[in-house]
Amino acid sequence: MARFWNVFTLRNLLVLSLAINVSFMLRLVYVTVDIKREHMMAVDRSQREALPMQGAYLSVSSATSSPSLATFPDGDRDRAINLDHGDPTMYERFWQQEGDKATIVIPGWQSMSYFSDIGNLCWFLEPEFARQVLRLHKIVGNAVTENRHIVVGTGSTQLFQAVLYALASQDSEEPVSVVSAAPYYSSYQAITECLKSGLYKWEGDARSFAKEGRFIELVTSPNNPDGFLRDSVLNRSGGVLVHDFAYYWPQYTPITSSADYDIMLFTVSKTTGHAGMRIGWALVKDREIAKRMVKYIELNSIGVSKDSQLRAAKVLKVVCDSCESSSNTTESLFEFAYQLMVERWQNLRVAVKHSGMFSLPEFSPGFCKFTGRIFEPLPAFAWLKCEEPIEDCESFLRSNKILTRGGRHFGVGPQYVRISLLDRDDNFDLFVERLSSIRKDNLYQHMGE
Repeated sequence: MARFWNVFTLRNLLVLSLAINVSFMLRLVYVTVDIKREHMMAVDRSQREALPMQGAYLSVSSATSSPSLATFPDGDRDRAINLDHGDPTMYERFWQQEGDKATIVIPGWQSMSYFSDIGNLCWFLEPEFARQVLRLHKIVGNAVTENRHIVVGTGSTQLFQAVLYALASQDSEEPVSVVSAAPYYSSYQAITECLKSGLYKWEGDARSFAKEGRFIELVTSPNNPDGFLRDSVLNRSGGVLVHDFAYYWPQYTPITSSADYDIMLFTVSKTTGHAGMRIGWALVKDREIAKRMVKYIELNSIGVSKDSQLRAAKVLKVVCDSCESSSNTTESLFEFAYQLMVERWQNLRVAVKHSGMFSLPEFSPGFCKFTGRIFEPLPAFAWLKCEEPIEDCESFLRSNKILTRGGRHFGVGPQYVRISLLDRDDNFDLFVERLSSIRKDNLYQHMGE
């Protein structure tokens, strides 16, 4: 009898084990098939979404007399539009159209050393990147490069920090004052104050600065946020000028002359749209200042990514090649961006006029030596003013699901906001449509009252 129960138990255990395994295998097959089905559906969706982009033409449509009204999926029209940051995603369409022209392959053994050019003052500067920077400035004609040292940085933000370090005296009892004429770039104050350094101190608006002693004046031209060309306002001894030319390119403003200053900052992000590379460069006349800037970057990050520099060099080469090609001028990055900015500014001005609740700066046209055309500046940001009874423009637009950066960040009043015009087409089109719908006769509805 005991033997019978032992056999019976063993057989049952075998059957039970087999059943469990079969059940497990069936479930595994089901899950695998389900995952594959979901993956195929996701790929199919992404391909369908990519089709309009793959078929897009390089040239942008001509400007129209009314705001561009895009077609949006159901439920998507009520989303918040974030135009606070100057993320230059409008350039994606150009680089998608260029295909693999700017593609590079970096072998695993390449770029392993800290050093790029040990004989250069900026020892981590990739020679090919330096060559393309000089070539681009020569083609566009926006900056003098002769007798200048090129210092590469992780974006112009690190270069600005390096400049503060280089210009501050290590032995001074008082920190050097840092000023800029309002409205000034909102990050200047935050960057200057972030380390609470005793070497330099943010003193705000240059126009109201009356303190004696050494100072650094930051001159952004075209200015961020209002788009005007700028000169220094403090014409007295004891100061050093730092010129930020992030937007001195022919898609934003006429190139009237070659900038010729002691310290000039540039960035790839607003030149070609590649903000994610985090690459900028400075043209510095004084060798000792350039040397101290290099020392700061050495202490801060032990140089700058070689991979980013090599990719930036390839991108700048594509830009230079497109400018020098006489066969088809529409292939130029600057022409593509210029036409797009013309369209966006015209549509925005029509929307502002239609609303009657806002105002924008007016610019004087100038002759661009690079393009040979006369045109008004087309800033990367719109410096929008809300008219009465709107008191806080940033809050008002936020209530309408338009996220902007308010005037207080730039040293002025809350009636102003800065709005990025560099976003993708769908966001910009929806913004223009939404702004145009805000009218005085339905203002209180938009104010939520």
